[in-house]
Amino acid sequence: MSDSCQRNGGRTGHAHRMDRNFRFGVVGESIRSGAELAGTARRAEDLGYDVLVLRDHFVTEPFGDQLAPMVALASAASVTGELRLGTMVLANDYRHPVMLAKEAATLDHLSGGRFELGIGAGWMREEYEAAGMPFDQAGVRVGRLEESLRILRSLLAGHKTTFTGEHYRVEGLTVFPPPERRPPLVVGAGSRRMLGVAGRHADTVGILPRALPDGTISDEITERLPETIARKVAWVREAAEAADGRDVELSMMVTPSFGPDPRAAAAKVAVTRGWGASSTDLVLDMPSQFVGPPEHVAEQMLARRDRYGFTYYQVPDAAMEEFAPVIPLLAG
Repeated sequence: MSDSCQRNGGRTGHAHRMDRNFRFGVVGESIRSGAELAGTARRAEDLGYDVLVLRDHFVTEPFGDQLAPMVALASAASVTGELRLGTMVLANDYRHPVMLAKEAATLDHLSGGRFELGIGAGWMREEYEAAGMPFDQAGVRVGRLEESLRILRSLLAGHKTTFTGEHYRVEGLTVFPPPERRPPLVVGAGSRRMLGVAGRHADTVGILPRALPDGTISDEITERLPETIARKVAWVREAAEAADGRDVELSMMVTPSFGPDPRAAAAKVAVTRGWGASSTDLVLDMPSQFVGPPEHVAEQMLARRDRYGFTYYQVPDAAMEEFAPVIPLLAG
């Protein structure tokens, strides 16, 4: 394979900074109309959130009907001033990387440099089959994603790009409009190979439970335990260090459970998720679970920044108002 994609100006620095500031995002997963989109975007900005992200699904399950993310984010950009706008995450197989680079460059331009491009390998078999798209084995989908990331990094950095790979070939292309700086690349990943790809190519890595061969996401409790998350973080760090020593931002989607008593809130989560009340102590230790009053949630986030390095959390839009009091406790 030949590849003249150049390594671009990604962030440099030590591979694990403990002093990185927190960021908070809203996942606009219940938005069904233009009015709801504008209202959620403005409200997120008013509440102090940093980012609005949209999912990438064209079937109703599992999050309900979704607006097309790139078009919707352009609309959200027009009614906000500071809020960053991202995808969490696009399925790579749904768009050719050259066309995606063009859309990303345009959206970044229209938003005044506020776009963050989140992308993954695609995981939902049912969706592929509904559209008549081949749902290739995970190894093929991940290999295609890695090639796509190399092309996107190069084009969005303003480089004239030539690439020859197993899945894509690009001959001397540039992208217009040329970004003033490359939009950050965000990759969601749960398996070892995907976490390595993310560490090598992404600025932000969303740590997820692993996708299963049957086209679903694992609901195993072991995927959410501290030792599993620590191992996944280590795989990302190792890959980033081996690539170019970049400082990678670590991200996670969370649904906090608020209440005066952290233990009672954790017990409720354990039962609701089907893990049983006996798993309450496990829930209290899970890096993806935040329970109790806002002050306790903020303390948990500080502790987990120190232990794992997580500094960017997204909450569902349904939890946007309830989570907002945590933001000023961790600002700056």
